[in-house]
Amino acid sequence: MRNIDGIPEAIGGTNDHVHLLVGLRATHCLADVVRDVKAVSSRWIHEEIGERSATWQDGYGAFTVGAPQCREVCDYISRQEEHHRKQTFQEEYLDFLRRGGVEYDERYLW
Repeated sequence: MRNIDGIPEAIGGTNDHVHLLVGLRATHCLADVVRDVKAVSSRWIHEEIGERSATWQDGYGAFTVGAPQCREVCDYISRQEEHHRKQTFQEEYLDFLRRGGVEYDERYLW
C-alpha cells in the first residue's frame, strides 16, 4: 500500500482468497490498485517465501464501505477462518453480489 498511498485498514483471508479493507483517495483507480497489490504480493511470495506456484486469479471483487461500517468490516476480516467454517467462499461472494444488487452471470465467476 505504500507505493499507492493507500491505507490498509484490515487484511485477512484463507488459503483460497483474501479480503482487504483499504482506504483510498478519490483519485485512485481501483483497477490500478488491485494490479499493484497483486504484483507486489506475488513478487514477495515468490522471492521471500519461495512459493513459485502461487498465483492470483484474473478477476477480483470490490465493494465500497462507509466509515460507520469500517469497524464491523475489520472484525469480519479478522474472523475469516471461523466465518468460512459456516459458509464457503463461493457462497459468501454470491451473497455479497446479491446484497449489493450486482448483476452477474455465474459462468464468469469461477
